[in-house]
Amino acid sequence: MSTENKPLIFEVSQNNFEDLVIHNSNHIPVIVEFMAVWAGPCIQMADELSQLATEFSGDFIFAKIDIDEQEELKTQFFVTNVPTIVVFKDGVEVQREEGQYRTDELRLLLKHYGVFRESDEMRERAREKHLAGETSEAIMLLTQAINSDPANVRVALDMVQIFLDINELEQAEGLFNKVGDEAQKSEIGLAISSQLNFKKLARSTQGVEVLQVLLVEDADNNQVKFDLAICFIAQHDIDQGVDLLFKIQQNDSNYKEGAAREMIGMICNMLEKTNPEASAAYRQKLSNLLS
Repeated sequence: MSTENKPLIFEVSQNNFEDLVIHNSNHIPVIVEFMAVWAGPCIQMADELSQLATEFSGDFIFAKIDIDEQEELKTQFFVTNVPTIVVFKDGVEVQREEGQYRTDELRLLLKHYGVFRESDEMRERAREKHLAGETSEAIMLLTQAINSDPANVRVALDMVQIFLDINELEQAEGLFNKVGDEAQKSEIGLAISSQLNFKKLARSTQGVEVLQVLLVEDADNNQVKFDLAICFIAQHDIDQGVDLLFKIQQNDSNYKEGAAREMIGMICNMLEKTNPEASAAYRQKLSNLLS
């Protein structure tokens, strides 16, 4: 990753396309986004590519082409949908992708052309170790990654996630508070923040085992159901937790002034980026209950 060069972000037209895209692609990859300023997904992806072009300053060119202003280029490259990404290397088109790409997908695309951070490679190896049950080794890898590239806040967020997974709540919260507002408000950061909140709420309950016994003894106790739902969600068993919340909503929609409904909405927001299918399904079910 280059740290001294300026980010290479250009508005491209028919007049400068040959110089900015074709000629420059003989030296570094050029990522062209055919976009429309009226389309939200185009603007969002352009913002993400601009951030990546800043992070990897000088390592690739991000070229933006407005299809409404550059109809000749749109026709020349047979662009029918926006956003469309076209990658140029050595003077020719080498890859084309239609539709909105998320940041992690854009990073994978860039990696294919040699634009990546070694600390992100270490993150991936650490994730594999953690999922394989080798959490100590994962923490060691992330520690090395932090030391080698302290500016990569994604490494710190991965460490927070591991601390959450092993129920080291104080360490997770302490490190999360140090990563800064921008990282906390990122997609990963918001998901971690939600997990932290559920972990804290779960700590104030009697715990899964006790609550399950209490629910057997009193199957209509909404407080027990609510507390147990929080515990399940804190343990990543979201389906079981949300199922309990829907039972509360169905049986007593006014329980604690709509606490179950509000909690379901929070979970839908939490899952919107990471699991949009589940989020949409929960929203639809809640809408059906409320109508």
